[in-house]
Amino acid sequence: MGLFTTSNKQRLPWTNITSVDQLHEVLESAKSKPALLFKHSTRCSISSMALNSFENEWGTENELCDLYFVDLLRHRDVSNAIASETNVVHQSPQAILFDGSDVMYHSSHSSIDARAIEKLLK
Repeated sequence: MGLFTTSNKQRLPWTNITSVDQLHEVLESAKSKPALLFKHSTRCSISSMALNSFENEWGTENELCDLYFVDLLRHRDVSNAIASETNVVHQSPQAILFDGSDVMYHSSHSSIDARAIEKLLK
């Protein structure tokens, strides 16, 4: 367990988005299966707490949506593309749920609510 980890629960099966081209593929795939993007700053303790809280609360089967992770320090271009292409203002940390080309949910910091996202998926 890390400094902000409160559980021994196994981490979620995130797929890292490392390029704008990959982001476009994810947004295209969201037309057939919802996609959740989690934008995270690896140097920010608040972002780490939000990520750990989300992972501890998340109970949804992975079949309901695909989980994607954006490391903001390494891939700021991806974060900028998300903001410009979806009209969702950049925040960090931030969770954005896509279904098709629609943003079903977005929130940041301590307002990120795994259970609210799960309700939208069921």
